[in-house]
Amino acid sequence: MHDIRLIRENPQAFDAALAKRGVSPVASELVGLDERRRALITEAQTGQARRNEASKAIGAAKAQKDEAAAAALMAEVGALKDRLPTIEAEERALGERLSGQLAAIPNIPLADVPEGADEDDNQLVHTHGTPTILSFPAKEHHDIGPALGLDFETGAAMSGARFTLVRGSAAKLHRALGQFMLDTLTEQHGYELCAPPLLVRDEAVFGTGQLPKFADDLFRTTDGRWLIPTAEVSLTNIVAEKILPEGELPLRFTALTPCFRSEAGSAGRDTRGFIRQHQFEKVEMVSIVTPDASEAEHERMTACAEGLLDALGLPFRRMKLCTGDMGFTAARTYDLEVWLPGQNQYREISSCSTCTDFQARRMNARYRPEGEKATRFVHTLNGSGLAVGRTLVAVVENYQQQDGSVAIPDVLQPYLKGLNRLEPA
Repeated sequence: MHDIRLIRENPQAFDAALAKRGVSPVASELVGLDERRRALITEAQTGQARRNEASKAIGAAKAQKDEAAAAALMAEVGALKDRLPTIEAEERALGERLSGQLAAIPNIPLADVPEGADEDDNQLVHTHGTPTILSFPAKEHHDIGPALGLDFETGAAMSGARFTLVRGSAAKLHRALGQFMLDTLTEQHGYELCAPPLLVRDEAVFGTGQLPKFADDLFRTTDGRWLIPTAEVSLTNIVAEKILPEGELPLRFTALTPCFRSEAGSAGRDTRGFIRQHQFEKVEMVSIVTPDASEAEHERMTACAEGLLDALGLPFRRMKLCTGDMGFTAARTYDLEVWLPGQNQYREISSCSTCTDFQARRMNARYRPEGEKATRFVHTLNGSGLAVGRTLVAVVENYQQQDGSVAIPDVLQPYLKGLNRLEPA
C-alpha cells in the first residue's frame, strides 16, 4: 500500500517509478480523489462547527424574544442536519475508492532494480559451482522419479493434474530435505521456528498483497477462509496491527508448510513432473526489521538460502529480477536458480524479496523507535529457504547414477539414518 501523502508531495516521481513496472500514470487521479475527499472532510467539519454554533444561538435569540432570528437559525440547523450525512457518505465512498485504487498498485522498485519486461531481462549477480556434467545421458526427474516413489499417476488419479503422491524413498528424501532446512535456519541463522495456520482470513492475504488482485491464484474454503499460497502470509501477519518496541527487532521466522496455488497463470507450463504443483511444501523465511536494516537483511536472507544450496552441493546462480518480472509486493527480488542437468538449464528454486514498508502499511505493522513517541512502519522481507519439492528435483537430477539410483548428499545422510543412496524399486 502506498502513502497518499508522499504521492501528493511528488506525483511525478511516483509515476516515473511505476512506469518502470509498466504501469500507466495514476498520480493525478489519486491526488484528485484525495483532494475531493479532504475537501468534503473540511466541509463536514465546518458544517458541524456551524451547526453547533447556530444551535447555541437559537437559545440566545429566543431569550431575547427574537423569533425571526430563532426561526432562521433553526432552518439553518435543519439544513445542515440534512446535508451533513450526505457529505459524510460521499467522503466515505471517495475514501473507499481511493483505498481500493492504492491497494491495486504494485510496490515501487528500488533504484538498483534493472528495468525490463520479463525474465529475459533479469540480471545475473553471480554463479556458484559448476553445472553438473554426467558421464552418461542425464535424465529428467520425471523419468527417474517414479522408481523412487514420485507417483504422478496415483496423485493425478485421486486429485487431478498437478498433484503427486510422494512415497517410499522419495518421501524419505522429501522429509529429510525439509528437516535439514529448518535445522540449518534455526540453529545456524537464528530464525524462530513456527507452525502457523494454513487457513487465513481476508485481512491476512490482503496484508501480504495477494488480495484483491490475485484472488484467482488462491484456493478459498466454503466458510470464506483462504488456503495459504506460502507461509509468508501467516508469518508476516504475526506483526499485523501491532506496535513493536524497536528493541525487539529484528524478528526472524521460519516454517515448513504445505502451500496451495491454483497456478491460474501457468497453464501449459511444467505440466509434467514435480516442478509446478497445486500443493507443495516450502520452507519460508520472514524478517521484520527497521527501515535502516532492510538492505543488509535482504543480503543476509539470500545468503541463508544460498548456504542451503551450497551445503547440498547443488550448482546455482543468483539473479536480480527486472521490474517486469518482480512480484506485486516486492521492491527488489533475488531469484536463486539451481542447475538441473536433465533439463540442461537453471530453474528457480528460491525467491528472496524486500517489500520495504509496502506490506506493513497494508497490515498496519509499526514499531516505536527508542526514546520517541511517534511510530514508524516496519520493513518486511520474505524468501524461500527452500522449496522442498524443487530441491528434491535438483538432488535427483544432479545426484542421479547410471543405474537409476540417486546418491544422497552428505548433509542429508544423518536424516536418513546414514543411507547414502536411494535405490530404484
